[in-house]
Amino acid sequence: MSEKPIEELGSLQASVLEALWELQEGSVHEVKSKLGRATLAYTTVLTALQKLEKAGWITHRAEGRSYIYSPLKSRPHSVAASALKLIKSAFGGDPIRLFRQLLDARSYSDAELEELRSLIVAKKKGKGQT
Repeated sequence: MSEKPIEELGSLQASVLEALWELQEGSVHEVKSKLGRATLAYTTVLTALQKLEKAGWITHRAEGRSYIYSPLKSRPHSVAASALKLIKSAFGGDPIRLFRQLLDARSYSDAELEELRSLIVAKKKGKGQT
C-alpha cells in the first residue's frame, strides 16, 4: 500500500482528507458533517475514506460498531512533499528558481516581504525547521 500523491486525489477525496486533518480523527458521520454537503450520501463519504485508506493516506480503528478514521500524514508533511515534487519536476530541483518565479509573479506588500525576511532569518538561525 503506497501513498498516492496528493495531486492525484480527486476533489472529493481531497476534501475528505482536509476534513480529517481538521478533525484529527472522525467517523464517517463526523467527516460528512464537517464537509457540510447535505446532499452528500453517507456511502459516498465512506467510499472516499476507503479509497484514501487504500491509497495510504489514512487508517482506521474500530470503536464499537463504527470505524474512526485518522490521517497517517500531517498536512504540512503532505504539502511539503508536493512542493518538493514541484521543485524537482518544474524547477530542476532548484528552489531558488521557484522563489524567483513567485517573487516576479506579483507585487507584495511591505508586510508580506517582511514576513518572508523573518522566515529566512529564522531558518538561518535553525528555528524554521519542520
